[in-house]
Amino acid sequence: MAANMYRVGDYVYFENSSSNPYLIRRIEELNKTANGNVEAKVVCLFRRRDISGNLNTLADSNAREFEEESKQPTPSEQQKHQLKHRELFLSRQFESLPATHIRGKCNVTLLNETDVLAGYLEKEDCFFYSLVFDPVQKTLLADQGEIRVGSKYQAEIPDKLAEGESDNRIQEKLETKVWDPNNQLKDPQIDQFLVVARAVGTFARALDCSSSIRQPSLHMSAAAASRDITLFHAMDTLQKNNYDLAKAMSTLVPQGGPVLCRDEMEEWSASEAMLFEEALEKYGKDFNDIRQDFLPWKSLASVVQFYYMWKTTDRYIQQKRLKAAEADSKLKQVYIPTYTKPNPNQIMVPGSKPGMNGAAGFQKGLSCESCHIQPAEMPSPNTESPFTHPAAQSPQWYAWGPPNMQCRLCASCWIYWKKYGGLKTPTQLEGAARAGSESGPRGHMTRQEVQGMSPFTRNEGRAKLLAKNRQTFILQTTKLTRIARRVCEDILQPHRAARRPYASINANAVKAECIIRLPKATKTPLKTKLVPRQSLANIVKELAISAPLKLKASRGPPTPINRNQASQPRVGQSLLGKRGFESAAGVPYPANGRPYTSGMRTTSQSVIKRQKVSQGEAPNPVVFVATKDTRALRKHLTQSEMRRAARKPHLLVRIKLPPPPPRSLAMPLLPSSTSEPIVLED
Repeated sequence: MAANMYRVGDYVYFENSSSNPYLIRRIEELNKTANGNVEAKVVCLFRRRDISGNLNTLADSNAREFEEESKQPTPSEQQKHQLKHRELFLSRQFESLPATHIRGKCNVTLLNETDVLAGYLEKEDCFFYSLVFDPVQKTLLADQGEIRVGSKYQAEIPDKLAEGESDNRIQEKLETKVWDPNNQLKDPQIDQFLVVARAVGTFARALDCSSSIRQPSLHMSAAAASRDITLFHAMDTLQKNNYDLAKAMSTLVPQGGPVLCRDEMEEWSASEAMLFEEALEKYGKDFNDIRQDFLPWKSLASVVQFYYMWKTTDRYIQQKRLKAAEADSKLKQVYIPTYTKPNPNQIMVPGSKPGMNGAAGFQKGLSCESCHIQPAEMPSPNTESPFTHPAAQSPQWYAWGPPNMQCRLCASCWIYWKKYGGLKTPTQLEGAARAGSESGPRGHMTRQEVQGMSPFTRNEGRAKLLAKNRQTFILQTTKLTRIARRVCEDILQPHRAARRPYASINANAVKAECIIRLPKATKTPLKTKLVPRQSLANIVKELAISAPLKLKASRGPPTPINRNQASQPRVGQSLLGKRGFESAAGVPYPANGRPYTSGMRTTSQSVIKRQKVSQGEAPNPVVFVATKDTRALRKHLTQSEMRRAARKPHLLVRIKLPPPPPRSLAMPLLPSSTSEPIVLED
């Protein structure tokens, strides 16, 4: 009953997703909504997996400095990994969450130099924090509430002087005397001088225009003149004048007019006081943040002095009464029953037979992703197959990670994942051998980041993930994987796996079999074939002999183009986007679709895909020069046949030639420059 009762100030787990770890929050208020539900106003605490890699590096350096200063015992690699799960980062961010999402209590403490880090691992639901995270500025700062204990913060007290021993130190260098109780004045005389100082202060405020506006009445000016700042000034005046009342009177009222002394209550305006009250409501007594965010034009000493003077006013008493009345009207505690609904990620329930609820996959060596390298902790004497891991005997199993990876967690590791936001040991996605060198945030990635790094993720989803996070990563083979390739070569079949890279390999089963075979494999040495390798100098000589360097021939001047063609657009045939018709049925054809003749000159060029080319990058134009025979053949085509050939250059053109003349007649076959006829004879 007491475990399910939650009060203001408790650190609790909140669940916002069935697959993600719990959120850790501190309850500040419990409010009842209009529909009868209870909402909790909470302070956010962040894990390492919630901050960026640069901030994780900063947190690592802060942890190393803490270990060196506090002289912590050297933890093991697994303890270092798990301690990162226990570290939190406090923030100033508030949010409201339904109280029904609370899943339990936890304990969060400020890390102190006297604490032993390994002690946090021995306690359940125990966390610590030493840095404050700003979600807006993305910065990590040291918490100002740290208890400063040690030689750096405490003064060294000298030994007490013996009786009759004189102090040889120069007192003027050590401190400044502001009041001497062994003076020649009596107490009534000092009181009379203080009354005169208050009167001078009241008169000075009457002469000052700004003070007349702030204290329009006489009793307000007298009350302001009776504050401590006036009394301190009067006593300093007596000390400086060696307690001579006549000289002190003349110092209070010099020739220019009476001296006006103001404290922070008079220097601050009403708007500045309202800003201070608003900042105090938000940040509490964190004067650095109050000055930085609300009153940057004020000094830190001015803010602190105003706070202690403000506590003596009626305004402070009124606000204190209002807060007490609000606290009485709010809820002090709320009862949340234990959450008993099944988790959607659960794939095997207690009492189910093998093969139900997806449990059949565990019969082929799928083990827990977290504790699979610790078989001694969960012995299983009834193991029948070498591929069946001892952890597979857990009654409950949960899906974890990308669905296509088929990663599983047992019941205890799933609870650890939900509470601490990580696994007991580094996952295989990040490399089990790198557990001791977790300098980056890879051990605390979210599920989406792990899925984006997986080589088995689909391209569509991977492109979206890489668009968000473009950090470079390296997939490094662990030592156990390299050993398993040699020891379990018959199971792994590397040649077959290389031909089928798309087929998944059950790495857990191979490594489990490798652990069983490894003691026997160490006794029989591996068969290796030494291949003699030549030196680098011999290889270079052989390459120089077999493939000598050839100098490129210099290009000649470009072919001149007729100036009349300069106005034509420089778009070649290769940019038309049509396939070439260089040959059809074994007969060569030009680009215009007409058969070559003996006197026709052509220029061939490969056809490429249509694309936009600028004038400067366009190729040289292709020029066709018709011969006399070609022009003579064109005369036998009608106008419609010429147009049809131009529209369909890929079709053959049939030309009907007239019958030849009689042999006895003489006629010119082709137009010639000479006028002599050509005679055909047998």
